[in-house]
Amino acid sequence: MGMTIAEKILHAHTDTPEFKPGDIIRVNVDVALANDITAPIAIQAFNKSGLNRIADRNKVVFVLDHFTPNKDIASANQCKMVRDFAREHGITNFFDGGDVGVEHALLPEKGLVLPGDFIIGADSHTCTYGAMGAFATGVGSTDLAAAIMTGQAWMKVPSTMKFTFKGELQPWVGGKDLILYLIGDIGVDGGLYHVLEIDGPTISSLDLSNRLTMSNMAIEAGAKAGIIPADSKTEDYVRPRAKRQYTTYKSDPDAQYVSLKEYNCGNIEPQVAFPHLPENTRGISDVGEVLIDQVVIGSCTNGRIEDLRIAANILNGKKVARGLRCIVLPATPEIFINAEDEGLIKIFLESGAIIGPPTCGPCLGGHMGILAQGEKALATTNRNFVGRMGDTKSEVYLSGPAVAAASAVTGKISSPQEVM
Repeated sequence: MGMTIAEKILHAHTDTPEFKPGDIIRVNVDVALANDITAPIAIQAFNKSGLNRIADRNKVVFVLDHFTPNKDIASANQCKMVRDFAREHGITNFFDGGDVGVEHALLPEKGLVLPGDFIIGADSHTCTYGAMGAFATGVGSTDLAAAIMTGQAWMKVPSTMKFTFKGELQPWVGGKDLILYLIGDIGVDGGLYHVLEIDGPTISSLDLSNRLTMSNMAIEAGAKAGIIPADSKTEDYVRPRAKRQYTTYKSDPDAQYVSLKEYNCGNIEPQVAFPHLPENTRGISDVGEVLIDQVVIGSCTNGRIEDLRIAANILNGKKVARGLRCIVLPATPEIFINAEDEGLIKIFLESGAIIGPPTCGPCLGGHMGILAQGEKALATTNRNFVGRMGDTKSEVYLSGPAVAAASAVTGKISSPQEVM
């Protein structure tokens, strides 16, 4: 019987010769990731173990991207704990200060996550790296502590659902719209503990930025991972960045899937997810009039240079609507530099937008853009749960960068065609 990409990656990382979905296996970990919120819990579990050694300091990655620069005393103490641990154990890949980028944008950029890898992270959006043909999934901080100590993790083998995208994209439609459409179709628990394998001619036409966006939000359908097969575009992105050898995998023609679904992209317009779930999606033509107080362009979902180019193209020569806050957060220092070199930062500033450092802050309601009671935000982030960006009586809508930028100009959720 043939194997899926996910099964091939797991097979290459375990000593269990045969397994099937539902079996529990022990898997060798290529990358174990945590941030300034989740790493302290893992460190506490590590310290309680009494082992006092890590399996491989080169496979541990800590990124202080959520509450830095330290927003308060509590976050300062959390970050100090991680800094001290990283220094004590000589962790190679520790990112702090001016080196910090949003973790799920930073690791691919640095060549730390590669096709064929098995990656775990104490952050649910670790599934982002599936866009590179890796098996990447979020785990709890104590599971991460065990992986730091042993270099291994226990895994219940998931089954795979396959989604094929065909057809030509409508104007302003990108990976964010495709994944919102998928989530709107199957629901936030429609992929529960499954792998979403995403492919098709339309996906092959997308750049890595759009693919990373799609895999990033696989967890919003409840999935264990969201994997896109590696191809020549993946190789072009990975080859100059890779720090080590890697292997690419493709599913066998006779691989077994629990479901097969096909979408005609010609029928998909720019999408908006309404509060308070990512599955509450509507095409832009069905949104109606929704006035907003804030727009956020950034995050691990849509903070890459390609996203900023789209937003700047729409904002160029225009002004952010009076009374609206538009916050732009390039996802890594390299992206910030590129945006500056390309003149994008100037466009944002001249439009009246606020530019901030790379951070996850507003996405999780941490800092750099908290909502007050009754306020509404449109964000290029990945979650819009109750209280996600601030007060429990605020509202978060989700979209891609084109709709977000257009809405910043009009002061209401709008199609880019309204302002171009």
